[in-house]
Amino acid sequence: MKFLRIILFPFAIVYGCITSIRNWMFDNGIFKSNSFDLPIIAVGNLSVGGTGKTPQIEHLIRLLSQHYRVATLSRGYKRKSEGFILADETVTAAILGDEPFQFYQKFPKIQVAVDADRTNGIRQLLSQKTKPEIILLDDAYQHRKVKAGLYILLTSYGDLYSNDFILPTGNLRESRSGAKRATIIIVTKCPANLSAPEQDEIKQKLNLKTDQELFFTFIDYDTRVYSERETLEVADVKNQKKLVVAGIANPTPFFDFITSNQDKCLTFPDHHDFSESDIAVIQERAQRLKIITTEKDYVRLMNTVLVPQLYYLPIKSSFITNQNQFDSIILAYVGSSSRNRTIHSI
Repeated sequence: MKFLRIILFPFAIVYGCITSIRNWMFDNGIFKSNSFDLPIIAVGNLSVGGTGKTPQIEHLIRLLSQHYRVATLSRGYKRKSEGFILADETVTAAILGDEPFQFYQKFPKIQVAVDADRTNGIRQLLSQKTKPEIILLDDAYQHRKVKAGLYILLTSYGDLYSNDFILPTGNLRESRSGAKRATIIIVTKCPANLSAPEQDEIKQKLNLKTDQELFFTFIDYDTRVYSERETLEVADVKNQKKLVVAGIANPTPFFDFITSNQDKCLTFPDHHDFSESDIAVIQERAQRLKIITTEKDYVRLMNTVLVPQLYYLPIKSSFITNQNQFDSIILAYVGSSSRNRTIHSI
């Protein structure tokens, strides 16, 4: 695979030129970006693969829904539907996509919508009888047709965008210079004990602009697992023989946290659409054991025959330091934005 990526280098150069020209046209008003009369926060990344967008969106929902009517807008990756859909009691993970459906299940008081056309999705949300006061755009960093007021760029500790290259040689959707659009950059999936000197070293590598804010977060696992009927302590479950199932981008930290030597593990691709044969395999491997999975996988398995044995382990994004500063920046932007305007110029 590494050799293949090397020989595809010329294609990476071409792709990088195309994305750079596209960004230049948006930056200079040749391509139109649509603005809206409410605060819009876009959360995304430069690279393909998981950088922890879902727990970061959930942090914003918890912070903002205490004060405002919040809506999330995603494209609904791998959903079996098209166009604009606003979540209600009839939707499923297949219709909405696993991550938006997770938002809907956990935060029933917010509006959760999907639309590949973010401009249309925002207009549809604003046409509702109850209009949102703020919209969170999930995985929309490259969606330049909407001009968000605040951009949050995520990059994984083990795969910094500063060390990466354009597709297909690397994993970047656009060049590293795209990071200049960010108001806030968050290094995700850090070790919880990342030291201040290590943070400073990363800051130097990322080469931030003077008006950009940098934060460091780690994945914080819940102390309990949850099922349809009960809640169990992780400490107790960890010592029991079980089957652990994950269909996420990097399941290793999840497996390391919840498993013991006696456990069985099954890995599926990220956003995997579990078929009947997949479920039969899981059932056969589990026998009468408990099945522990991620929250994202649980919403795709919760209506199957596995439910009596099925538990999920929630995660959240926790800040190593300066969470209050991050929260204050977000609240200050939303509170002062009668229009969707940017905090700083690009």
